[in-house]
Amino acid sequence: MSSILDNASQRKVTPFRHDMVGSFLRPQAIKDARIQFQNNEISADELRKIEDEEIIKLVEKQKSVGLQAVTDGEFRRSWWHLDFMWGLDGVEKVQLANGYQFQGVETRAETARLSGKIGHSYHPFIEDFKFLKQVAGEETIARQTIPAPAQFLAELLRGENKETTDTYYSNLDELVTDIAKAYKSVIQALYNEGCRSLQLDDCTWGMLCDKNYWEARQHAGENVEDTKKLFARVNQETVKDLPADLVVTTHVCRGNYHSTWASSGGYEPVAETLFGIDNIDGYYLEFDTDRAGDFTPLKHLKDEKQVVLGLVSSKTGELEDKQTVINRIKEATQFVDINHICLSPQCGFASTEEGNILTEEQQWKKLAFIKEIADEIWK
Repeated sequence: MSSILDNASQRKVTPFRHDMVGSFLRPQAIKDARIQFQNNEISADELRKIEDEEIIKLVEKQKSVGLQAVTDGEFRRSWWHLDFMWGLDGVEKVQLANGYQFQGVETRAETARLSGKIGHSYHPFIEDFKFLKQVAGEETIARQTIPAPAQFLAELLRGENKETTDTYYSNLDELVTDIAKAYKSVIQALYNEGCRSLQLDDCTWGMLCDKNYWEARQHAGENVEDTKKLFARVNQETVKDLPADLVVTTHVCRGNYHSTWASSGGYEPVAETLFGIDNIDGYYLEFDTDRAGDFTPLKHLKDEKQVVLGLVSSKTGELEDKQTVINRIKEATQFVDINHICLSPQCGFASTEEGNILTEEQQWKKLAFIKEIADEIWK
């Protein structure tokens, strides 16, 4: 009897059949070094040297568990998103009274706020990528993760940031244009240094999946349908006309801070708009709990796209049941061909430097587990 898995095959480009999202638990050496740097006990150069050493170890470890695309674990960052934003022209780091709200916890209270027009002249991520590319070598893909343009736009329009944004941009079209232009400039600089795999991390869609979020926004007078179109537009403007051999993927989740989450709800409210963005090669989607809904929204995925199912949680150390994961992959084939499906954790292991509540050993076991399942399915 034939099986839906009979013709399952491996891939030679990102996303790979067994994959990951990007961030890793910060090793103690980096945590200690950051404290020493903050206390003026070591210099920025000394801190960077320690980061270099730990990134070299991390890349080797990623290779040892079979990953074909590696990242620097976001080891030089405090946040998955704000550090990138702070590197753009016209953006400054600001302390707030309150942080982001997650289930039962509040994050550090920092944001990215405009101090002028948005642009790109120099971005520290370029030097960071050059180091990663060198360490990865010729046989392994060095993947760069950055927050999506929509995430940056959302940050500039949230809370008290909006008032400052409005002083520099009275016209929303101009704001979208400048964000896309600055992003394209950074992306081209990364490409010039050899980047061929770029991942746009984007929680905006996860928030828009949340019924409570929708209702709160509509109560505040915001048209959520217009917001969806706006987020899609700024992402689309950014990814169009990029080099043909640059693989662009996006990761969507519902928040990942110290093993907690921020939003809940299936993808159906955003699926048609999200999957309708052109020039995105693959979607890393969270599916590790019921909060993400079922696979039905995948029916909106275009034929040529890949979907990376985040069926393994990065929030807990306990390994999932292997057969359950395999069964869920089979379930997803009701909507997507098996050769357009990949497997990964639902998010990174440390979207912020605090990291999730699991050990480094558990982190690596999760990735080995994912490879074991993928190798059984995709020959």
